[in-house]
Amino acid sequence: MRAETQGHIDQITKSLRLLAQRMDLPTIDHRLEEFNAMIEDPNLWNDPAHAQKLMRARQAVLDQLSTYRMIDSGLNDNVELIALGEAEGDAEIVTEAEAALKALLEVASAKELEALLNGEADSNDTFLEINAGAGGTESCDWASILARMYVRWAEKKGYKVELQSETAGDEAGIRSVAYKISGHNAYGWLKSESGVHRLVRISPFDSAARRHTSFSSVWVYPVVDDNIDIDIPDRDIRIDTYRSSGAGGQHVNTTDSAVRITHLPTNIVVTSSMKSQHQNREICMNALRSRLYQLELDKRNAAINAAHENKGDAGWGNQIRSYVLQPYQMVKDLRTGHETSDTSGVLDGDLDKFMAATLAMDVAGKSRAEAMADE
Repeated sequence: MRAETQGHIDQITKSLRLLAQRMDLPTIDHRLEEFNAMIEDPNLWNDPAHAQKLMRARQAVLDQLSTYRMIDSGLNDNVELIALGEAEGDAEIVTEAEAALKALLEVASAKELEALLNGEADSNDTFLEINAGAGGTESCDWASILARMYVRWAEKKGYKVELQSETAGDEAGIRSVAYKISGHNAYGWLKSESGVHRLVRISPFDSAARRHTSFSSVWVYPVVDDNIDIDIPDRDIRIDTYRSSGAGGQHVNTTDSAVRITHLPTNIVVTSSMKSQHQNREICMNALRSRLYQLELDKRNAAINAAHENKGDAGWGNQIRSYVLQPYQMVKDLRTGHETSDTSGVLDGDLDKFMAATLAMDVAGKSRAEAMADE
């Protein structure tokens, strides 16, 4: 067997050990029996929120077990095929099995990183906000491109995407947009995207076809679970209503249904511009609770997050990633150094490798910080 192939086998085996450890494989059958017993309780759906949380927890365990079994089976099957091909002198079988192992290694590595998403809120749903920065119309257009990129990423993950609010640009694109993205580990994956994103391209709005640089900021924060109590006294908030803006036409909102809530102690502002004012108030309060929770998480993890907390203003000096479309094509993350020339793939939502690289850096930094704390 070739040394490279043996290396792939060793790495997949290592990933399987970590996955088994993270999901506590020896107890998983017992835990599934407990879940099934609770689900069969006829009174379960008297509390829909609890029932949904229970169903999601059970599905997460099932997904972990299914992933482990898929990787384990793929490893064993292809190792056997290589042994068979070498014994019979069938190079084609060996080549196919080696290629399958290489592909399986990528899956195992991604799942290994995902298993490390064990932060306090990593498994939660998430809010994602995008705001156009320096660059005028260019940045508004860039913000809309980023919005599509993240929606496409979420759809590929099988996540649910709900529009919370949107403000159109004066000439094109959007000035700001907020989504709620729901799915297991949505926050854990997307939290690495917080920061300023820089675009370099030939402007479609410039008749002289000159190259322009524009910026937009992304902010990600977790949806707070029902069991986390965030107290917000009425005296700490100001609630304003206003007429929501859109693209125009017959569907323009002509009532003051949009809601803006300002948290006075922190000056945090959240907005929602759906059709119902009551719904908008509820959305804003949920978003505000999540923003305040994110502040607390940031305080707890300040030392760990310092290495890549670069949000700042949406302009020069604060960017975490550059997307260059002219004079060459390159997307590069300035924190990890990970880059690719597949700009169209990235802008169509192929972000997993960028997120994985940042997650790996975060885990390594956390391990170093914990080791230093133990000394």
